[in-house]
Amino acid sequence: MSWFRRRDGRRESLPLHHEEAGAGEGCIAFLPGIAGTTRYWAPRVAPLGRTHRLLFVDLLGYGRSPKPWTRYTVERHVQELQRVLQSRPPLTLVGHSFGAIVALAFAARHPAQVRGLVLIGLPYFGSEEGALRYFRNSRSADRYVMTNMAFAAIACVMTRRVLRWLLPFVLRDMPREVVEDLVLHTWRSYTSSVWDGMYRHDLYGDAARIDPRLPVLCLHGERDTTAPLSGVRRLVAAFPHWGLRVLPGCDHHPLLRDPAWCLQAIASVTAAGENIGDSGTGDGR
Repeated sequence: MSWFRRRDGRRESLPLHHEEAGAGEGCIAFLPGIAGTTRYWAPRVAPLGRTHRLLFVDLLGYGRSPKPWTRYTVERHVQELQRVLQSRPPLTLVGHSFGAIVALAFAARHPAQVRGLVLIGLPYFGSEEGALRYFRNSRSADRYVMTNMAFAAIACVMTRRVLRWLLPFVLRDMPREVVEDLVLHTWRSYTSSVWDGMYRHDLYGDAARIDPRLPVLCLHGERDTTAPLSGVRRLVAAFPHWGLRVLPGCDHHPLLRDPAWCLQAIASVTAAGENIGDSGTGDGR
């Protein structure tokens, strides 16, 4: 996909790929994690479309969105997301994993546009050193991919060019469409999102900027080894007005393991945010 389109002789960057479904006045937007796409959400959250418009977004560098040679910082991700959301009324923002980091950052910078936050599998390590220390102690393949940028880049290239056809047979516990889309990124968008966007980003600073009146709910798997439960528990302890629900026995993908559990939580936050907005106190100021 070309990163630029020409209009009257001028170059203009393309917006993020996004899709819409559902009906209703309220809107819920969904942001996938690293290597995720709109197809992570669409089949599983469709019931919410009976009462709300649903907006699915591919983050910069992933899926069918542009993949420029750039630093994939949280600021850059938020900047591109704002181009999609700026003309829309206040909405509930739902993010998974790295998408949860972007959702939190977006709400901190554009409070008037967000009525509620649902953060699924939010990765919080406290610092880059904390993240690297955590993954160095991991017993999975993450120990290598998540601690060495060069190795991560090589793994991305190998997966896209050599192993992509084998992934559906290896990751049998994940929906086929989700597995197929795991290769729709570049080694640059992946490594920079991890190091510049996740490890080196001040997630705590964003959390501190969130209006206490904004409904914020964290959903987490009890056995999440990608984003440890201990990290999000520390964060929620620092912001007691946030909520936390833990899915017993679940890994990093609560939505894939128990969609109904996640849908009920998303609906509750959406309703709370809309009630606050209707009362005139949820304008983010």
